[in-house]
Amino acid sequence: MQGAGKLVAPSKGTSMQKALPPGNLDLSAYQVKDPVELGQNILRAMEMGAKVWSEMLEKQGGVAALTKQPAASSGSLELPEPSKAFATLWQSWSSDPSRLSEAQGTLLAGYLQVWQNTLHKIAGVESHPVAEPEAGDNRFRDPEWNSNAYFDFWKQSYLLTVRWAEQLLDDTSGLDDRSRHQAEFALKQVAAAFSPTNFPATNPEVIRETFATNAANVVAGMKQLLDDVRRSDDQLKISQTDTSAFEVGKNIAVTPGKVVFQNDLLQLIQYTPTTDKVRAVPFLIVPPWINKFYILDLTPQKSFIKYMVDQGFSVFVVSWVNPDERLKNKTFEDYMKEGILAAADAVKRETGEKKCNVLGYCVGGTLLYATLAWLAARREDVFQSATFLTAQADFTKAGDLKLFIDDEQLKSLESRMEKTGYLEGSAMAGVFNMLRPKDLIWPYIINNYMLGKKPFPFDLLYWNQDSTRMPAANHNFYLREFYLENRMAKGDLLLSGEKLDLKKIKLPVYHLAAKEDHIAPVRSVYTGALMLGGPVEFVMSGSGHIAGVVNPPDPKKIKYQYWTNSDRVDNLDEWMEGAKETPGSWWPHFSAWLAKQSKGMIEARTPGKKLGTIEDAPGSYVKAKGK
Repeated sequence: MQGAGKLVAPSKGTSMQKALPPGNLDLSAYQVKDPVELGQNILRAMEMGAKVWSEMLEKQGGVAALTKQPAASSGSLELPEPSKAFATLWQSWSSDPSRLSEAQGTLLAGYLQVWQNTLHKIAGVESHPVAEPEAGDNRFRDPEWNSNAYFDFWKQSYLLTVRWAEQLLDDTSGLDDRSRHQAEFALKQVAAAFSPTNFPATNPEVIRETFATNAANVVAGMKQLLDDVRRSDDQLKISQTDTSAFEVGKNIAVTPGKVVFQNDLLQLIQYTPTTDKVRAVPFLIVPPWINKFYILDLTPQKSFIKYMVDQGFSVFVVSWVNPDERLKNKTFEDYMKEGILAAADAVKRETGEKKCNVLGYCVGGTLLYATLAWLAARREDVFQSATFLTAQADFTKAGDLKLFIDDEQLKSLESRMEKTGYLEGSAMAGVFNMLRPKDLIWPYIINNYMLGKKPFPFDLLYWNQDSTRMPAANHNFYLREFYLENRMAKGDLLLSGEKLDLKKIKLPVYHLAAKEDHIAPVRSVYTGALMLGGPVEFVMSGSGHIAGVVNPPDPKKIKYQYWTNSDRVDNLDEWMEGAKETPGSWWPHFSAWLAKQSKGMIEARTPGKKLGTIEDAPGSYVKAKGK
């Protein structure tokens, strides 16, 4: 299990913590400035807390929800109870009392060492920390987690416990793969929740802010919590950014272009060229339908779409509809025919070219996989090349998301979606947040509700909260046929009368995976790439599912890197051994690859010259709000 790491004895190179001499601690930040105002603010916060509790109960079905089954939710995927995973773990260890006793003794010895270190720190004596945060763990960045004996005690005790629990799970035998995976995920959730940073009494920053403002931060935090409760359904939607700072078409998704085609499922945007000449073969981008397309067109500095336009490509992008109950019967097959294939046909009619290059991102890439296999079965030649960004074809190693999908849960989800005709985007957004609770849940609880601060304006997080719905028929098919049954990878998926065989896909492919991707894990992406029958340029970027893709070239600030290796080998580890690491963005590497698939240069194309124009980019479909 990969988590906080394993417990090891400190080596000579381990850093030592130096305590302030007794009497030199600065306690001025922990003194009450105005007792009267402090008391008044605490009373106001308690009053708001009562309103929060009342409205949360109302959303869950009233007081009866305390003793009866909760009201039906919006159809979110639910993780099996963590208690079941821990019960399995306990049964394994309780069957061997001697090993359990030894493990408990190890934990107790660690606690005693932490306590001894605390006494040394109070006395001003240097000591080795029993446990330190991993590099990049920003939860403990406040200096007082090291300098103050009280906070250091809670930090070390927490890290020691988490690492002990991880080691305990690693040493547990007799668990099947799914049970172990469930236990690991449950432990990650519990460990993230019980960090001392999440409790006002053990967070130095929260305590200081409370004294400095006479608890005005608590009042502001409760007000923000009340606002979030009121804008939520039965699931709390924690504000991750200041949504008032952005507007689609005003300061994000502003690359100039025109909507040149639309149907029930999509609008097709053709972007205005910025070069006199463009590549002859047009470039069609198919984003995931579970998100809005402008993740690839944030600010001009972060826009993949603008970058490709500036490189001289004729860029077209699918903007999926935000479906309601009227589209509940739209199937995966419809998303293929009325989606990718309809868009490709419109691109060819607009440009006069017989083929186009196509890119699929995330589930848009899974749809592209299926479409290419379907075309190959029919011996239809539509595309010049294909690009996949963090897209899966084989879901055997699909990561933590598989924990939310089994036959029982899918039947429950199907029943719930039958009532509305769609799945609210917030349901999937909640699941994605659970995959990274340390980054996407708890920091905002601390910032918004404990410190009482407004969330920082961030375009990527605005996009993350701008969710879109999913029609019931399509989403049911996707979850069951791909995630649960993995039929396409097995070679027995039937789509519109054709049996899909990925080996029949022979066109050139560029395949990007992200090293730290928690939604489409790199190993899962790699196994799918190996199933293709043609030449594949596999590339791995640094960072995760979003930042690994949205990583524009910036010579002044190189954040990540990418790896390349043209050898087609059977496993990722072997591929990595021979891979070349290049600092910076993968975008120029991809642009050079795509240029080779795009023939020569021609005069730049005016959007809508043949199909006409419907409206300006980014169009109206992308502006429809979900929940």
